[in-house]
Amino acid sequence: MSTPTSTHGLSPLRTVQVLGYGGAGSAAHVRSLAEGLVARGVRVTVCATPESEEAYDFTGAGARFVHVPPRMDPVSVATLRSACWDADLVHAHGLRAGLRASMALRGLRGPRGGRRVPLVITWHTSPHTEGARAGVVHLMERRVARAAAVVLGACSDLVDRARERGARDARLAPVAIPRPRSGGAPAEPEERDHLRHKERAELGATGRPLLLAVGRLGPGQGHDLLLDAAHAWCALDPQPLLVIAGEGVQRAALQRRIDLEELPVQLLGRRDDVPELLAAADLVVLPSRWEARSLIAQEALRAGVPLVATDTGGTRELVGRAAELVPYGDAAALARSVLALLADPDRRDALAEAGRIQAAGWPTENDTVTQVLSVYDELTQPQS
Repeated sequence: MSTPTSTHGLSPLRTVQVLGYGGAGSAAHVRSLAEGLVARGVRVTVCATPESEEAYDFTGAGARFVHVPPRMDPVSVATLRSACWDADLVHAHGLRAGLRASMALRGLRGPRGGRRVPLVITWHTSPHTEGARAGVVHLMERRVARAAAVVLGACSDLVDRARERGARDARLAPVAIPRPRSGGAPAEPEERDHLRHKERAELGATGRPLLLAVGRLGPGQGHDLLLDAAHAWCALDPQPLLVIAGEGVQRAALQRRIDLEELPVQLLGRRDDVPELLAAADLVVLPSRWEARSLIAQEALRAGVPLVATDTGGTRELVGRAAELVPYGDAAALARSVLALLADPDRRDALAEAGRIQAAGWPTENDTVTQVLSVYDELTQPQS
């Protein structure tokens, strides 16, 4: 077991966790990581936006919270540097957070022997960029990868990417999905059935198949592809209903298509009841251009809901044979997989069981904290 208190008489390890705008995956990971580190005696400061603190309650996990605007201007970088002045180690989550942290730490010496404060960066995802912006992102990735003592990649694709960008040390570090933090006891089967029927009725899916997609309505998420595929089941009786939970810049354009093409699709907006939506769904569909360890894919497999997903990024590594995978950009293949599963309840049952088995083999939150703390120990050991 790693111990945060040095045998050389130094004070407990002090870490700073740096978030950008706090995407759901990275913010939930930082909340889980903070809680686990604090339980092991590590002092944790989280630098993020007030919105992230409100949503994820880092102080409730025992961490100190510092509001640091996720910008690159001198004032924001100086605020971050001030938060890091007595840190033994800084851990940034995401590309932009890593870049800001590297700027803030320039020339900063830590309390353990006056060494430079080590920077750990976790890459949770890969930004979708095209044209001139792709070149800028490439340069950012190179700078961040080379500034870090260790880059932790949420999937093998990201580890390879970090190495290609010049990382001195890049390691696979799958991020565990936090379990729901509900205080009540698990519902009895009769109650679960009642809640399922109630949710389906509220969505207008009584007596018809319910398909669920969850994710930001933005470029690279594949929602246009999903609407293309929806044409394939318009003529079915009963007609499946596709509901999409999430918000983003493409909402108005997607709604125009739904109305114009008379598609059986509802945009639900941002929802905080994804577990209830999962319990009501017959299938989950993930049409993204790229994913590392998709939260909704993990939640679907853990809940035993069959998943159809695009075979990109770390998805195959995550789900194994416990989901139907299709090429990104192939709406016909996506539609065929959905229709085949709707017509085959035995296959759906088999995928549900395979999903639960696959999920049982994923790292736990405790595993994740233990791995991260071992990296911290390695980087902060006193030099002989």
